[in-house]
Amino acid sequence: MQRRTVLKGISVAAAGSGSVLAFVESLAAGDVAAAAETAPTGSVAATISAIAQKRPPETVRGEMRYRKLGRTGEEVSLIGVGGYHIGNFKDESDSTKLIRTAIDRGVNFMDNCWDYHDGDSERRMGNALKDGYRDKVFLMTKIDGRTKKAAAQQLDESLQRLQTDHIDLLQFHENIRLEDPDRFFADGGTRDAFDEAKKAGKIRFIGFTGHKDPLVHLRMLEVAQEHDFHFDTAQMPINVMDAHFRSFVQHVVPELMEQEIALLGMKPLAGGAILRSNTVNATECLHYAMAMPTSVVITGMDSMKLLDQALDAVKTFQPLDAGALQTLLARTDDAAQHGRFEGFKTTSGFDGTARNPAWLG
Repeated sequence: MQRRTVLKGISVAAAGSGSVLAFVESLAAGDVAAAAETAPTGSVAATISAIAQKRPPETVRGEMRYRKLGRTGEEVSLIGVGGYHIGNFKDESDSTKLIRTAIDRGVNFMDNCWDYHDGDSERRMGNALKDGYRDKVFLMTKIDGRTKKAAAQQLDESLQRLQTDHIDLLQFHENIRLEDPDRFFADGGTRDAFDEAKKAGKIRFIGFTGHKDPLVHLRMLEVAQEHDFHFDTAQMPINVMDAHFRSFVQHVVPELMEQEIALLGMKPLAGGAILRSNTVNATECLHYAMAMPTSVVITGMDSMKLLDQALDAVKTFQPLDAGALQTLLARTDDAAQHGRFEGFKTTSGFDGTARNPAWLG
């Protein structure tokens, strides 16, 4: 694997003073550093419009769109069921109904995590995927362990809760500290557990997630290159506020596209916080995330109304041209400053592994 310094592209939006054409040509050639040097100063919409052109190949079957998942050979639904919100239902039968209805309507991507609701989200999803539904989905979960022992134990617990003999995609959860990449790749660290699990057929693909800062994601990609390791996926916030503040889409996504790592978008509405800014509606939020090079947009749904909202957004989606992006980002610019509606970037309130250090092992 050719090693490159991925951190060089960190200031894509503000580094350059060139033309939009030069930036697009550099990005298309996969040269992140050159793209940073030629990006039009202050032109956030032009920068993001160029990045959006890297959307994965897409097919339509029924009322669902499906996109290529990096270089895995898999296709996943444009909308994914967020696992955390499955645990919000008071009655488990309602969570089962939502999951099965989503699958019946074409959704095949299921998100979850070992720690969501102390494992209850996985348990509920496992029950919902009985009666042949497991075979219809691409199942993803995440683990928190930073040691081989902790990671292996958490994976086995997830397999038991989800009532399956394998996870399609296992992700290293909450890559939010600059030392997290080192812990993943350390001797006796998480990677060792993942490698053994893959050889044993317990998992098929490997990814990582995080919501704090694009610098941490870029460092993970750099340390991975140092270890000649290729992640299949990377999950991060993709929303209209992110475009302006500590932007994952500007700083990390071009590197993912260069390495053919599938982008999993999350927090398209930031748990509803973005709607409280009174600048955009839910459909606009979902359409923005779909317009980016996301393989799947994972969104929380704890009511049938929200499932319908997400599915309707898929049916009405059209790629956003530069003008539409310019209008949308102009409306959200002021509200996005200082991360006011992205608390997961600016506070510790969303850092489960910080509040529960024992999860790390």
